[in-house]
Amino acid sequence: MTVGADAPTRPDGRTDPEGSTVARGQRPWRTVVWDDPVNLMSYVTWVFRTHFGYDEATATSLMLRVHHDGRAIVAEGGREAMEAHARAMHDYGLWATVEQVDA
Repeated sequence: MTVGADAPTRPDGRTDPEGSTVARGQRPWRTVVWDDPVNLMSYVTWVFRTHFGYDEATATSLMLRVHHDGRAIVAEGGREAMEAHARAMHDYGLWATVEQVDA
C-alpha cells in the first residue's frame, strides 16, 4: 500500500518525475550521481534539466555538488524508479548508483 505522504521527493522538494511511491514502513532509495573526469559541467547541468526537469538553478546547484563533493543525490523514492534513473544517467554517460536511505 502506498500513501501520498510517503511519495518520493527530489532535492528541490517536488515529487519524483515517475511519481513512484514508497510503501509505508520502508526506507526510500536514492539515485546518486558521481563526479567523473570526462563530462563537462554544462553537460551535467543539461542532463539534470532534461531528465529530471530541474530548473537552471537547481540543476546547477546539483552539478556543483557533484563537482565539489564528488557526488550528489539527484532523486529519492522507490527502488525501481531510482534504478531507472541510474540507468538513464548511464545512458547519458554519467556515473550513477542507487543506495537505500539510512534509517
